[in-house]
Amino acid sequence: MIVTYENTKRTLAKKNYEKVTLELKLFVVDQIQNGQISTNYASKKHDAPRTTISYWLKKYSTLVQQNTGMSKLDEIKKLKERIEELEFVKDFQ
Repeated sequence: MIVTYENTKRTLAKKNYEKVTLELKLFVVDQIQNGQISTNYASKKHDAPRTTISYWLKKYSTLVQQNTGMSKLDEIKKLKERIEELEFVKDFQ
């Protein structure tokens, strides 16, 4: 869609976007939160504005965390405990 203003003689192109499924939104949010891709890369890859990707992060990040069943802090705590166990075994050998 191209919009032309007679008074200014400027042409502005308005981009049309397709609907994105909930599954794709959740997949993108999960990838960004796990550090697999950046917001900029997701924007380019899925042809969506960065502001839209940021909105998905804000809206669906808590939903993704609920589905995984473990928050980031719990996961960090569990990994630290595992590191301590492994260091203890290493020192014992």
